[in-house]
Amino acid sequence: MLIDILLPLTLLLGLGYACIRFGVLSNALLPHLSQFVIKVSLPAFLLSALASKNLAQIWQPTYIAAYGLGSLLVFAVAIGYFHYYLRQHLTQASVLAMGASMSNTGFIGSAILTMLLDSHAAVYLSLTLMIENLCIVALMLLLAEGAQQQRTTKWLLYRNTLCKLLKNPVILAILLGMLLAAVQINLPSWLVDPLHRLGQTASPLALFIIGAGLVGTTLHSIDRESFILVALKLILMPVTIFGLLYVMSAPKEMLYAGTLLAALPMPVAFAIFAENYGLRQRALAPLMLSTVLGFAVLALLLSNWYT
Repeated sequence: MLIDILLPLTLLLGLGYACIRFGVLSNALLPHLSQFVIKVSLPAFLLSALASKNLAQIWQPTYIAAYGLGSLLVFAVAIGYFHYYLRQHLTQASVLAMGASMSNTGFIGSAILTMLLDSHAAVYLSLTLMIENLCIVALMLLLAEGAQQQRTTKWLLYRNTLCKLLKNPVILAILLGMLLAAVQINLPSWLVDPLHRLGQTASPLALFIIGAGLVGTTLHSIDRESFILVALKLILMPVTIFGLLYVMSAPKEMLYAGTLLAALPMPVAFAIFAENYGLRQRALAPLMLSTVLGFAVLALLLSNWYT
């Protein structure tokens, strides 16, 4: 059974790499494909899957509490290390802390978890994406912007941050899907079918894009900071999430799904925010290292899934 998951995953990664490496597709297409996954196919998958369930299936307080608390704990540890111990500026420390406490849920998570749980993966993906965007990204933006814009009122900063997050198509799809599930309104068949078909493209396209993105990348400029950041992400975070879910007596499926998502590599958004705040060179090495080592961690977790 494990080979049934790892083989398609590897083939799609390899196909993406080969298409760019041998000039079948232009590297310039990757940003557009990425935007399609994030703004169209992934929201379509989440909306169609959530709208077909009832609210009791979606709303999992144990998962929200464990994953949310675990993410914030890792974020706090990273802030403590980079800002208070290494004396780095709070803006820089908050961006690095985001890299340590946030996973590549939208691409790698959606690709792997849907292979394991089919449409039920939407529950864990939705809750995780909500936590990551409304807690981790929001907290990072508040700290990073607050440290740079001392004259900006806190209320204005909160409002601007919330408005940015609520414009995210993924968040909008999750909120709409949850609303439809809560009021038990079924989408018409003429809408369900195209949403379902679009949603089916999210997983293979995400893996294809990840493989294509590996072309020309090298692990350079790896220093002590990179190893510590990757250790926080690939070791401390999954251990923390697993421990909290275990203590809260989470069901086996929830325990493994949460741990698997927590063990994913750093998100592409980490590089985007790092570029925005002048940390591009400090982000590339840990991002690539976490991607390479992250797949090894995932293979280990997947092997335990079936034992």
